[in-house]
Amino acid sequence: MRGRLVVGALCGALALVGFTGCGIPERTEVQVDRRKEPATELSAINAGSEPPTRTTTDQPEEFVKNFLNAAAGEPDRAYYRVKQFIDPQYRSRLQEKRGSEVELTVVRLTDSPRVTFGADDRYKVSIGVQQIGVLRTDGTLVPPVSSETHYEFGLRLASPSGATDDGAGLYVIEPPNVLLVSDTALQDYYESRTIYFWSTDRTQLVPDLRFLPDTVPNERRLNEVVKWLVDGPSDWLRTGVVGLPDRTELINNATGGNGRWEVNLDMPGDDRTQIDQLITQLAWSLRDFDGELELKIRNNPVKVENLAARRSLRELYPLREGPRGYCVYEGAIHSLSVAGEPLEVPLDEAVNRNVVSAGLARSGEQILAALVVTASGGKQRLTVGTGRAPVTTFGKAENSYKVIGRPVWLRSSDPSHPRGLVVADGRLYWFDGNAVMTQIALNLPPGVVTAVAVSLDGQRIALIADGALYVAAVKLLDGGVTIGPSRRVITSLTGISAVDWVDENKLIVAGSAARPAIHEVTVDGAPQTVLMADTRAKVTSLSAYPDNPTIQMPWTYMYEASGSAYRSRPAERILPAQVHGVSPPPAGVRPGNPSAPFFLF
Repeated sequence: MRGRLVVGALCGALALVGFTGCGIPERTEVQVDRRKEPATELSAINAGSEPPTRTTTDQPEEFVKNFLNAAAGEPDRAYYRVKQFIDPQYRSRLQEKRGSEVELTVVRLTDSPRVTFGADDRYKVSIGVQQIGVLRTDGTLVPPVSSETHYEFGLRLASPSGATDDGAGLYVIEPPNVLLVSDTALQDYYESRTIYFWSTDRTQLVPDLRFLPDTVPNERRLNEVVKWLVDGPSDWLRTGVVGLPDRTELINNATGGNGRWEVNLDMPGDDRTQIDQLITQLAWSLRDFDGELELKIRNNPVKVENLAARRSLRELYPLREGPRGYCVYEGAIHSLSVAGEPLEVPLDEAVNRNVVSAGLARSGEQILAALVVTASGGKQRLTVGTGRAPVTTFGKAENSYKVIGRPVWLRSSDPSHPRGLVVADGRLYWFDGNAVMTQIALNLPPGVVTAVAVSLDGQRIALIADGALYVAAVKLLDGGVTIGPSRRVITSLTGISAVDWVDENKLIVAGSAARPAIHEVTVDGAPQTVLMADTRAKVTSLSAYPDNPTIQMPWTYMYEASGSAYRSRPAERILPAQVHGVSPPPAGVRPGNPSAPFFLF
């Protein structure tokens, strides 16, 4: 469920109940909850659906699909659910793990399961798969550890007498020795949740994607989210965010109901600012919770706050309006009438020329403008200008390059030190407001980088290198920009050519799926959705206005293919008549093609 920003006056006065230096004892006798098992009885089931049972169908093809969903759900019963599908004499092949060691091997089927009938009323099953990742009990989907591209197992009919069976129907024989689950099960039996961690400079909340089983009871959802925050961020985000202080523990269970919630932590330190930031972190991580939250530190009340009021007080992103569409037409930037009301270009006419592509962003009252322009010898050069619109002064990068990708800006809370990213001749660079470019070291396999995209929070990037997709955390330093360890994002697309962010945790990606296509995929690779099955030509750039909790409007995107610009929803070519401020060409002269579309926000 996507929570939305609740705009309005504060619904509840902030009740501060003593800090030490605030009144919090240095240490008290507390009961720390280190349990990994569910915090309530298993009988407390939420309204969410559970995977089908073994006897739901006796059709082999449908039975196989149900078997690949059986492990989905609460991890403490995953082995039990899967073993119900397996012939009793083969159940020992699954080496059962417990607690936090339970892991699900998430795969994407590359074709329909092949089921062939053989002797003795038995079937042979073969499934081709793409390894997506491993789903852990903390809701994170980490990179895959297996390289298997297909699995084979058998099916048999239950014996007529049922003497050695648990009932009629089919059974799996010679099963895989892992808990397999299809990527579609993440959509069908889990809720995607976003929790937040502070950036390393504590100025921006950074999203972290988790999967929560639908059947987790409502009274436990608060507790699960708080445990995730206590345990820390996903592996690939760790270099770009800060977790709660070391040795922080959850005392008993987070509890509540009827608009009143309580979180009790054993948290070192006694910093009022840090505790106030924790309240904001909790409010956004509990986006679908309303009412009052009471935070206790070592059993001592510290603060009571209305969750919706806190979300209203501290917006996630500094957005003021929806998307404004622009493109490059005949060497200059122009606004478009296909994405928002056309506005004037926020650049002086004298500098708006010889443009190949551009990246514009707002930072407070300033416009951040990065242009790729033509240079001598058929090369390209980066130019950068910042200031109030219209921007008049631009600095030029020292070097020119054969090919420069579309530049993007890293949104930060420090408008006096703007920084952006750009790919030039197969390498990634960061640049400052004076167009000084510095190459960034990447921990990727040797290869050519072809595109980069930045998330709305400015703390995460998506990269394309040698046709593969990666995500990584960003760390902004006084002296520049560093990129953390990159995580490969598995998609069914090959030859990936363009990427951008369309959600806090989702990307749009262009590549090949027999035909040129555009897919939507999460930052961890599952699930995946086909947006355009055939774009008819290779997509060379993508630009999106992302869905977000601050401005309530559907996300949208534009792209370029074969030198022409297109928009989505509905998918159609952008025509010269939709380019603002352009006079029709003389009679008999064919108009040019709008290209390199992008959004300003």
